Amino acid sequence: MYLMNQASGTSVNPDAWQMPMMMKMTGSWSMMFMGQAFVVDTQATGPRAGDKFYSTNYGMFGAQHSLGKGSVRFDLMISLEPATVTDRRYPELFQTGETAFGKPLVDAQHPHNFIMGLGVHYAYPVGEHTILQMYYAPIGDPALGPVAFPHRASAEELPQAPLGHHWEDSTHIAYNVVTAAVQYRKVSLEASGFNGTEPGENRWNIGSGAVNSWAGRLSYFPSPNWSAQVSVGRLSRPERQAPGDVVRTTASVSYSVPREGGSWSTSLIWGRNHELLSGRNGDAYLLESVVPFHKRNFFTGRIELVDKDELFADDPQSPLFGQSFRIGGYTAGYTRDIGHFHKVQTGTGANVTAYSMPETLHPLYGAHPVTVDVYLRFRLNPNE
Repeated sequence: MYLMNQASGTSVNPDAWQMPMMMKMTGSWSMMFMGQAFVVDTQATGPRAGDKFYSTNYGMFGAQHSLGKGSVRFDLMISLEPATVTDRRYPELFQTGETAFGKPLVDAQHPHNFIMGLGVHYAYPVGEHTILQMYYAPIGDPALGPVAFPHRASAEELPQAPLGHHWEDSTHIAYNVVTAAVQYRKVSLEASGFNGTEPGENRWNIGSGAVNSWAGRLSYFPSPNWSAQVSVGRLSRPERQAPGDVVRTTASVSYSVPREGGSWSTSLIWGRNHELLSGRNGDAYLLESVVPFHKRNFFTGRIELVDKDELFADDPQSPLFGQSFRIGGYTAGYTRDIGHFHKVQTGTGANVTAYSMPETLHPLYGAHPVTVDVYLRFRLNPNE
């Protein structure tokens, strides 16, 4: 299960998390299937608010087989968001990063690529307590940051991306990823080379790029309930519309414990982007949790503080262009399971997000903007 427990690239949630994964043997191959979809209606208030009906989703397939004294695993991860998120975006107040139709996205989140991941792992035990691993992915996740939000246990009931996504875990779709790792008992050390530029706007194709960036991650797993990591990477021009390289540093601690109906999972994450061209630092802080209650009920929360310097990237003539603002996002939500049909766990829920910002932004966003997300959730889950 060493390879099967990995969520995206080589990142892992705490071992105690009850991963909603279907396992099947086909001959001597171990097959793994995961999948999740949210059908969402977003409504927001304020002058820059947007409303939309869309779906965020992903599916993942893995196949593992013994090879020599070790194991090999092939991964494929896909998303239909290029079709289910129209106009190359869904509304999310204060969100920034990447482009749509040649312009920087502001107050909107981009869809994921149709091919989110495509890679191969090889793990080889050296002695009783040491495992060596190699990972290559034309599209994959380098050793930088925590588990990406679509696969993170603590974000399991939140359909929207974190505001700090491009400070913390946006490299989960990178090109030409090569990673070497060694784990000894409870400690893991990884190093990656990859192409550090964000994917282009064509979400249907398989992009490419030379290895021009690097990252390293040190992880610690004190018990099955806990995981922690610190990582640093130098990204070559991560945002296509912005010049200069970025040094990204992250640290995170995650906790998960099985409860009736699921797992109580919590993450505390910090990310920093240091822009080498300007010398500017931008920080993002996140605390999120999902708590199952009486089997069919899930309470969720997310608190964020992010230094945003791209809120006017789409308007170079604005006097606020290039300025940095400390934005807070405060989300509370609830999901109720409806039923379990043919190994699919269905539920419905909603969450509400309020924001804090400097008074300078009140005329443009309103003093108290609010976003409401109402959704249906579908998850492949044989554990029910």
